[in-house]
Amino acid sequence: MPTYNSFEDLPVWKSAKELAILIYKITSRGNFSRDSGLRDQIQRAAVSVSSNIAEGFERGTKQELIQFLYIARGSCGELRSQLFIARDIGYFDSKEFDGLYNGAKKVSKQISGFIEYLRTAHILGQKFHDRRSQEAKQFLEELERIKKK
Repeated sequence: MPTYNSFEDLPVWKSAKELAILIYKITSRGNFSRDSGLRDQIQRAAVSVSSNIAEGFERGTKQELIQFLYIARGSCGELRSQLFIARDIGYFDSKEFDGLYNGAKKVSKQISGFIEYLRTAHILGQKFHDRRSQEAKQFLEELERIKKK
C-alpha cells in the first residue's frame, strides 16, 4: 500500500467527495431542491462521509482514523437509506438511484477495505512518528551537550 501524506491523497476520500458533489447536484434541482428537510439531511450525510475520513486522517493515530472510518461508513449507510426514500417519493428515477446507490455501496466497501487494512497493518500514525522525532531530537541535543562538557 502506498504512503499517503494527506487525506486528499486517499482514494476512498476522493470517491466520497465525488459522491457528495453528485448528491449536491441532484438535490439542487426540481422538487428535490424544494424539500429542505430531506435535501438538507441527504446532503449532510453525503458530506459527512468525506469529512469523517478527512478528520480521522488528520487526528494522527491509526486508532482514531479507524474510529472515524466507522463513522464515515455509518454515514454512508444513512445516505443509502435516504436514497431509497428520495426514489420512492419520485425525486429521481431508478437509473439515477442505481448510480447513486452503487456509488454509495462502492464507498462503503472502500471504507471497509481500508479499515481491514489498517487493523492488520503495522503502522502507528503520524502522532507516534512526531513524538518519536521529538524524542530523537531531544536525545541528539543531549548528546551534543554531553560532548561539549
